[in-house]
Amino acid sequence: MQEVLVVLEEKYPEVRAAEDLLPLSLQILRFKLMAARRKVSRRGENRAIPVEEIQIADPRENPESAAGRAEMLGKLRAALKRMEPRCRQLFRLKLEGRGFPEIQAILGTRSINTIYTWDARCRHRLLELMGGRWEASW
Repeated sequence: MQEVLVVLEEKYPEVRAAEDLLPLSLQILRFKLMAARRKVSRRGENRAIPVEEIQIADPRENPESAAGRAEMLGKLRAALKRMEPRCRQLFRLKLEGRGFPEIQAILGTRSINTIYTWDARCRHRLLELMGGRWEASW
């Protein structure tokens, strides 16, 4: 009890009467509650969602999208087999990460615009061979 009186005398010298202790203790309690509330808000604990309520997505692919992907891959393979060799080579070089100037040098064309034109025509032809759509229609 002596320690409490020493702290009160040092920290709150204006409190002299015992009846002033109740308002002071309520004020200290209010400050402590506000500090705790700010701390909870700062940490985001008031916006936290309980672990039991969190829905985690299944990492496995669902059967519908797997079937659609397999169908699209089959169409792509069939379309690529029917394309001209130059287009297949152009697509292969692009998939290897080669840039258009590098492709120009490999294919031996004089102008890079020729490569741009071939690329546009080959992509258009691939789209036609795949049925006119890049995405599956389901």
